[in-house]
Amino acid sequence: MHHELPTAVSLFSGAGGCDVGLEEAGFHVVTASDFDGTCVETLTRNARRGVPVRGNASRTYLDGTAIVGASVTELHGSDLWPFTDRCPDLVVGGPPCQPFSSAGRQKALDDDRGRLFQEFVRVADELRPRTILFENVRGLVTARGPGGVPGEALNLVRDAFESIGYATSFSLLNSADFGLPQRRVRLFMLASRIGPPPSFPEPTHAKTPEPGLFDGLVPWVTLGDFLEPRDEPPDEGVTRPSEELSRQLAEVPPGSGLKSQGVAEPTRPGGHWGYKQGTFMADPGLPARTVTASSSQDWIRDRLGRLRRLTVGEVAGLQGFPDDWEFCGSRTRQYKQIGNAVPPPVARLLGEAVLAALDRPDPEAVVSAPFPDAMKAAVEYTRKEDVRNGAVRVRSPHYAGQR
Repeated sequence: MHHELPTAVSLFSGAGGCDVGLEEAGFHVVTASDFDGTCVETLTRNARRGVPVRGNASRTYLDGTAIVGASVTELHGSDLWPFTDRCPDLVVGGPPCQPFSSAGRQKALDDDRGRLFQEFVRVADELRPRTILFENVRGLVTARGPGGVPGEALNLVRDAFESIGYATSFSLLNSADFGLPQRRVRLFMLASRIGPPPSFPEPTHAKTPEPGLFDGLVPWVTLGDFLEPRDEPPDEGVTRPSEELSRQLAEVPPGSGLKSQGVAEPTRPGGHWGYKQGTFMADPGLPARTVTASSSQDWIRDRLGRLRRLTVGEVAGLQGFPDDWEFCGSRTRQYKQIGNAVPPPVARLLGEAVLAALDRPDPEAVVSAPFPDAMKAAVEYTRKEDVRNGAVRVRSPHYAGQR
């Protein structure tokens, strides 16, 4: 049966979020690989358990998938693709995002993890898939390259794929715009060597749909919508705050948190501040904030009014994993796997977009799409911010972990 399905090779597979979505779209993931042993254990366990594919109970996830535990630096195309008479339809991967994240030091491609992107391109060039799906954090849009210029890193990413013969298209997608109860914005690239890059899916939801502006959009699904029908987790499965933290959080309204100390800047004389990690009160009237790879998830109030953190099962649900998908390792490792994953429903939509492009090859139209206006505007804003506030940020220890 598998030989009749479009094929995918997955790099940096993690807990399988992208693989789950692609198999729901109709792909067979021939190989899934990751360097992290706990992720490999998660993939292997779920493959062996035979979890039925949502929407197609005749299949199970990762059935017949070769699960490879190795660093991409050690892998070659022949390790990932067993056929010599054809190429994969799709190669997918999201190299580690910390070098590009605002929470990291933003060394981008100069960071060892940033160089894993170059390994991704090398393997893609060896495999010569018909299409490529690349995912990363939104910080890559404005990340600096070797010249220290905002936006330079993304230009290098695009140039790298074009240099091996692929037309590219980039977009920032918010999971909440596609019906997930989570405001998770990530950068995606769709690329093709057989025609124009696949078209990105159109949003189905909006924060406040405007009549007549986008026909058919419905309101975002909120955290409260998501939690209301779910059973409260057993008390031994939740994290409660200390007495002192509970006292501090009692005065914090939903959608806010305890503020960090501000740093005065030319354009922000009152201080450039943020929320202290692990002290944010979720707003049930909105989709959840981005699920992170930390065990310090946002706080909610249970039905008795007691404070607790979102549980592993809840954050997996916010990401759109199947209810019966299991995560291996400690609770901390489970949070990390979930927070690093591509939401499966978003991966499914992207997989469907790729399938449509596979059916319409046009070798004469292998031309990259321009960057969206919103991404260009973000780069320009970052450049202006550098001029106004860059000197303060270089001097301030407040930003030591963000440069």
